[in-house]
Amino acid sequence: MELEGKVALVTGASRGLGKAIALKLSSLGCKVAVNYVGIEAANKADADSVVETIIRHGEEAMAVEADVRDAEMVKTMVQQVTDKWGKIDILVNNAGINRDTLLLRMPDKDWDDVINTNLRGTYLCTKLALRTMIRQGWGRIVNIASVAGIVGNVGQSNYSASKGGLIAFTKSVAREIGSRNITVNAVAPGFITTEMTDKLPPERKESILQMIPLQRFGKPEDVAELVAFLATEKASYITGEVIRLDGGAFT
Repeated sequence: MELEGKVALVTGASRGLGKAIALKLSSLGCKVAVNYVGIEAANKADADSVVETIIRHGEEAMAVEADVRDAEMVKTMVQQVTDKWGKIDILVNNAGINRDTLLLRMPDKDWDDVINTNLRGTYLCTKLALRTMIRQGWGRIVNIASVAGIVGNVGQSNYSASKGGLIAFTKSVAREIGSRNITVNAVAPGFITTEMTDKLPPERKESILQMIPLQRFGKPEDVAELVAFLATEKASYITGEVIRLDGGAFT
């Protein structure tokens, strides 16, 4: 229970990577705020399910609705968490979307939606959560980037730009608030088994596997383990780093 008593806010935590991260942090003793966006009723049901799982295992959790693109909703979300538990110790900026197509075919809305969710959302959540971290003199911020933000990807100019911006944001904020005993790091996953990869045709999956020395896709739990490590005291001298989690595909 290395993180017992800590409060974590995980954005986009109703499924996929966010769910795995929320469950892992709770297993280490965190009280976890499970963020979801309420566009679809299924999102709330999924978030409630994550909360129920955490509570069933003897830890505390709450579901909090917010579209991370919306400053007022983010402000309300942070207030709800601090009203309930008094603070936020750990922020995991995981909420993200993709709208893939070649640049010449890309609607302006698809560019704006991806940049606003993946990059603006991280900016808003970090800015507001930092206030409680600075007051208490301790904090951990982990941003979920992507190898696409390092090497780029065909058909993902918007997604790659958002994740590349996220990496630069991570390094800048780490420099700004390091003296306050707050670390800021990014995790850059490669091909992880999620709803996104499940939709790939078999031949595409096979060609991707040929690129990965470990010959398998990553699991959400692989990402969750690294995020949890970065949240602990064991990682207290690591900040401003971008750690790839790609099975060796882009080394």
